[in-house]
Amino acid sequence: MIKHTPYYHRLAAAGAKFQDRGGFATINFLTSIEDEHRAVRERVGIFDVYYQVAVEVRGPDAVRLLQRALTNDVRRIGDGGALYSPACNAAGGMLDDLTCFRFSAERFWVCPTPSRVAAITAHLEELGAGQRTVVTNLGYANAYLSIQGPRSRELLATLTDADLATAALPYFRFAQGTVAGVPGTVISRTGYSGELGYELFYPVEYAEHLWDAVVAAGAPFDLRICGMKTMRALRIEKRYLLYGLDVSIETDPLSAGVGWAVRFDDRDFLGRGALERVAARGMTRTLCLLQADGFHPIVHGEPVLVRGEVIGTVTSGDPAPTLGCTLAFAYLPAELSEAGTRVAIKDRDTAVAAHVVAGVPYDPERRRARI
Repeated sequence: MIKHTPYYHRLAAAGAKFQDRGGFATINFLTSIEDEHRAVRERVGIFDVYYQVAVEVRGPDAVRLLQRALTNDVRRIGDGGALYSPACNAAGGMLDDLTCFRFSAERFWVCPTPSRVAAITAHLEELGAGQRTVVTNLGYANAYLSIQGPRSRELLATLTDADLATAALPYFRFAQGTVAGVPGTVISRTGYSGELGYELFYPVEYAEHLWDAVVAAGAPFDLRICGMKTMRALRIEKRYLLYGLDVSIETDPLSAGVGWAVRFDDRDFLGRGALERVAARGMTRTLCLLQADGFHPIVHGEPVLVRGEVIGTVTSGDPAPTLGCTLAFAYLPAELSEAGTRVAIKDRDTAVAAHVVAGVPYDPERRRARI
C-alpha cells in the first residue's frame, strides 16, 4: 500500500495529483515545473522530502568507520559540518552518494538516497562489526522539509531566533534551534537546487504544524509548493547527479565526474585500490552533460549517436527552464566527451540535436548557494 507523508493532506487540499515514489505518494509539481522553478530561482519554494531518512552512526569509532566507508574525508569537517561523499564497494562501484552530518566526534548522520537506506545501513553495520559503533536507521521519526530560494533566509528568519547569517551558518553547515516553536530543529544550509536554501529535520509529530508555519510565513514572499519534477529540473542545471539513473553500483565516482569527493590520502577507504587503477589508466567513458537545441522530451534509456553510430544512452533528462532548453546526462567514450561535441539523441523517430557541455551551466562559480 502506498504511504502518505505527514504533509499529504495539506498537499491534497492544495489540489495536488500524486505519484508513487519509493512507496510514498509524492507530487511532480503543483502549478507547473516552469512556475515552481522560477519561484525557487527568484524567490522561495518548499519541498516535501519526508522520504529522506537519516542513518545515525554513534560511538568512539564513528570517525574510523566513516573513514573506511566514504571516499571523502570526514576529518575535513568539524561539529556542525556537512560533507558530500560517494560510498563505494571494493570494486569502486558506487553504493550511493550521500550527505554526512557531524554532530560530534562520536555522533554523525548520513542521509542516503531513499532507495539506498537499507543497503547503506547494512553496509555500515558490516564495516563496523567489532568496532565501538552503533548504526541506527532513524526511519521516519523525523519530518524533513526543504526550503530553497534566494528569499529562504528572510522567510526562515521570521520563524526562528537562530543566527542565519552566512558568517554564523555558511554553506554546508548546520545548527540546531527552535523553529516555529519546535525546539531542537536541525537547520542545515544544504539542498539540491543550487540556490540559498535550508533543510529542516524535526520530530515528526510537529510535521503539519511546521508546514503550516512555513507556508503562512512564505505568503509575503510568494512562496510556491514545489514537486519532484521541479527539483529534478533545478538539479540538472547544477549538474547534480541522481543515484539509480546517473550513477549506480556499476559506475565509479571518477567516471561520474565527482572525483573531487574522492580523497586519496592516508587512509584505506573501501574501493581505494580500484579507483587508483581507474585514475592511473584514465577513464574510458565519462558522464557528460548534453544540452539539446531547445526544449525536447528526453528520457532515460534513449540512445545517443554521433554520425549515426550509437555511443551511449541517456541516464536522465530534464527541462532546464533557466537555460531555455533540455539537459541530459549520458556516459560517452572519453574521446567524444570534449565540450562542443555534437551528438543526436534518438527520441522514437526523431533525432534531437545536442552538444556536450563543459562545467556547470547555471551559476558555474557556485555563488548563489553560498550567499
